[in-house]
Amino acid sequence: MQAKFAPVFGLLLPALVFLPLLAFLPFEIHGGGWGLIANFFGAALRPSLTPSLLASACSGIAITLAVALWSWLLSLVIGIGAGLLSAPTVSEAFWGCRWPADLLRRLLALPRSLHELLWGLILLQGLGLQPVVAVVAIAIPYGALVARVVSDQLESLPQAPFQALRVAGAPSPAALLTGLGPSLLPGVLSYGGYRLECALRSATLLGVFGLGGVGADLRLSLQSLQFHEAWTSLWALALVMFLLEQGIALLRRRWWQPGAVVGQRGRELLLLFVVLLLLLFPAAQLLDLQWQVLLGPWHWPMDQQIFQWQAWWLPWPQLVSSTLLLTVIAALAAFAAAPLLLLLFSPWALMQPLLRGLGLIARLLPPPLTALLLLFVLKPGLLPAALALAFHNAGILGRLFLEGLEAQDPRPEQALLAAGVSSRKALLMARFNGLAAGYLAYGAYRADVILRETVVVGLVGAGGLGGVLLEALSSFAWADVLPVL
Repeated sequence: MQAKFAPVFGLLLPALVFLPLLAFLPFEIHGGGWGLIANFFGAALRPSLTPSLLASACSGIAITLAVALWSWLLSLVIGIGAGLLSAPTVSEAFWGCRWPADLLRRLLALPRSLHELLWGLILLQGLGLQPVVAVVAIAIPYGALVARVVSDQLESLPQAPFQALRVAGAPSPAALLTGLGPSLLPGVLSYGGYRLECALRSATLLGVFGLGGVGADLRLSLQSLQFHEAWTSLWALALVMFLLEQGIALLRRRWWQPGAVVGQRGRELLLLFVVLLLLLFPAAQLLDLQWQVLLGPWHWPMDQQIFQWQAWWLPWPQLVSSTLLLTVIAALAAFAAAPLLLLLFSPWALMQPLLRGLGLIARLLPPPLTALLLLFVLKPGLLPAALALAFHNAGILGRLFLEGLEAQDPRPEQALLAAGVSSRKALLMARFNGLAAGYLAYGAYRADVILRETVVVGLVGAGGLGGVLLEALSSFAWADVLPVL
């Protein structure tokens, strides 16, 4: 019995991080901004509906969607190609050895280790303010992430069909496509849909830092305290995110449910692919994409100051420890938020609408904007940065957790309730226990994402490597950028 409960304890132990957060919170609060916080959330009920602002919000949403669409499709092309080439199975089939795939896998770790915001700021220095910068900045790390997932999924598939075709004399490309392609497709499509949601959030985030779209409108509205205007853009973005999530969920249920017609699924998939390709043309015209700038002269600073050795003498222990502390606090709080709320406010089925609404708001607000709101009531430092990252990622993890609970078999919980067990214990022993292992694995992956996201909250004085990097990039201090990277 003890071994059975161990995964459940793994879900609940991270909630201990809220104890030190609650202990330090009273010392970090200052008394001037509660009215602004109330005005911000009160403005959600009364967004501005002036025609000019609505037109501006629609224009910003269209630009953000265009950036997300182009960067998403480009990342899939890069990721699927690089994922196949970095799979040892493919490498052995084509070249008879594994080392090319192993080398490529290690090289792909470099682009995905940098947040898309960093890629955007770096490309911005070299290419100037170009729409193609936002597209490429998202496509590079996302392509590397997709490549890792494709490679891992390809290696986890049963290899017997592929090996049988190879023994029968089939060429390597045909054997891969026939033997492994059908089994690989569901995972690629499911993960590809998730990356589209991520691309929309990343495009909004890059807009916050000056690369256009709805994110730029949001930051200007918040900085000028025009909360009614900010909520006009936020509600428009929320509608787009909701429709996107529901559309992806509908396609996933329709295509991968038991008994789905393979031929019909293939025709619908081909139709969707054609529609997406057709949407690329108006999206490119809207953004005025000029791909030739990638081949033109890059304006890098070529003076000798870039090689100053004194720039490498930074307080590395303090910077690294601050970054890791921020990551651990935010990751634990984000991981534990949904399970803790469901246990405190049971029955969980009645809490679902509220949690889904909170999760949508959490995913809607980029961490920098949440951090700016927290500065109305908290002192600059690590705490507002950690809370902003935790809030945003709790929305993402909470959605996954609720979907996992709904997918659990309800009969064990019903049997425990019929036996007189309380609703909280039944939820913990039946549904939480069955979900724990998968949720723990995804939480570990999300911690890696939060580590990269620490750079986006450097503007609130959180310290760490992200703050140094943002300051160096904004002041063109390339001698300080290189050692941090």
